[in-house]
Amino acid sequence: MSGNSHMPEANGQVSDAVKGNWVDYLAPAGVRPYLRLSRADRPIGTWLLLLPCWWGLLLAMLHDGHARWEDLWIFVGCGLGAFLMRGAGCTWNDITDREFDGQVARTASRPIPSGQVTVRQALVWAVLQALVSFAILLTFHPMAILLGVLSVVPVAIYPFAKRFTWWPQVFLGIAFNWGALLAWTAHTGSLSWPPVVLYLAGMCWTLFYDTIYAHQDTEDDALIGVKSTARLFGDNTPRWLAWFLVMTVALMGYAIILAVPSGEIGMMVLSLVGPWTLGWHLMWQMRRFNPDDGHGLMMLFRSNRDAGLLPLLFFALALFA
Repeated sequence: MSGNSHMPEANGQVSDAVKGNWVDYLAPAGVRPYLRLSRADRPIGTWLLLLPCWWGLLLAMLHDGHARWEDLWIFVGCGLGAFLMRGAGCTWNDITDREFDGQVARTASRPIPSGQVTVRQALVWAVLQALVSFAILLTFHPMAILLGVLSVVPVAIYPFAKRFTWWPQVFLGIAFNWGALLAWTAHTGSLSWPPVVLYLAGMCWTLFYDTIYAHQDTEDDALIGVKSTARLFGDNTPRWLAWFLVMTVALMGYAIILAVPSGEIGMMVLSLVGPWTLGWHLMWQMRRFNPDDGHGLMMLFRSNRDAGLLPLLFFALALFA
């Protein structure tokens, strides 16, 4: 194991939660374990699920050259849905991984292995979150509703991926970037190549940041037989991160070229600054990557919220400038 620095807190706090988070200090005591199951004390996962949704929505608006009032609800609905589905997915993940989590220092303090919540209670909580998210989904275009229902498949499979493949991060990327397809479709009513290419860009981005994240647990994962790209790449991780960086930027740039009308040169150029700045942020992460620095790895992982906001900023500027 990795030592005792991640032992469960006496008051139920999860060891790798954001210090001083609102769940631990403001939420009623009775609901804290459930909010911890949903990772409400660690908001980065919600951001990483939400940002591809907003990328897809803004790219669709760039494609049409305008925004509609309905897009405001898609924007808000994606935010609510990301919070709820991330919570449902994490709860399901904790149910399926409860035996593994109890053997890994960083995760032993989670609500199920630490005894704060039973498996049955966690399952009910997962279903409730999914049902509320489904209610929001029903307000979108029928094609988007269908895509939303299909997204349950990769969400359900992902927790088991680490048992049968060295590339579980691919399954995470499939699930976490689905919103790029859904939000585009919610705006346009149909699916086309630009959101598909954007989806692939998001998957490469997920491989980048989650490989960094997985390096926190390589020792424990090796002991219990859990697979990951971090273990697979080992000392070659920086080279793989470089490839993921290049593919993220190239695919996002190509999605923009496909989406923006050919006559809108200014819009296209300003939009293309988005993946360029994202690439520089990922380069900054690579230069600070140290697989032996657990605190630094978590810091880099969390910094991907800011990395993902950069394309969104330039998409918005290109649309409204």
